[in-house]
Amino acid sequence: MKHPPKPPRHSLRDLGPIIRRQPAVLVLFMLPFFIQQNFGIELPSTLEIIILLFIFAAEILGELGCYFITYPHWDSMLHTTTGFLCAATGFALIDILNRNSRIKFQLSPVYVALAAFCFSMTVGVLWEFFEFGMDRVFHMDMQKDTIVHSVTSVMLDPTNSNIPVTIDDITSVAVNGRDLGFDGYLDIGLYDTMADLFVNFIGAVVFSTIGYFYIKHRGRGKIARAFIPTIAGEASPSPEPPEAPEAPRE
Repeated sequence: MKHPPKPPRHSLRDLGPIIRRQPAVLVLFMLPFFIQQNFGIELPSTLEIIILLFIFAAEILGELGCYFITYPHWDSMLHTTTGFLCAATGFALIDILNRNSRIKFQLSPVYVALAAFCFSMTVGVLWEFFEFGMDRVFHMDMQKDTIVHSVTSVMLDPTNSNIPVTIDDITSVAVNGRDLGFDGYLDIGLYDTMADLFVNFIGAVVFSTIGYFYIKHRGRGKIARAFIPTIAGEASPSPEPPEAPEAPRE
């Protein structure tokens, strides 16, 4: 009687990256609690839940569960969420200063929304710097590669006249005479980086727009209020009462 084959056993060396990642994941899960306890910042329940789900989706499912490879748009979904959350964070920083009576700091809703957008995009760019550094120094391949079927480059111009030359219908790629088995050219991270920044841009624009109307109509934005951190013990702004109609003149 034949027995089913046993699954391959992994050595401790193979499990090294997974084992080293566990303390970092635990620290990330404790981060919202640490911020609330040590910085006097109150995170809305909705925001806190989304942060924890984001960490789980990125570190547990994405990295350990290989969802980044299995599902092509998993990374784009997370970067869109990042753009949204970072815009909320930048928005909260400016909004807290705007409402602080001890600080002479007042910005219009447009400028607050613009500052939130710029904060989110800056975080997105810094993250891409980090990914590039990890790939360059530690060979992590955080900036995933893309198979493309055409390339354009001035380096292909034999006359060195800065004229872009295009190669279309690429069906294979070889390195040092070895065919890599791909049906196109292997792009090294450029498409992934631009896609990440674009979806980050979308998330930032969405929340900045929501935040603009939240400040414009102070206290009436239920969606924005669910994502904006506040100072602990600070009462959330209540909607402004409508103006009473003037009494008719006799």
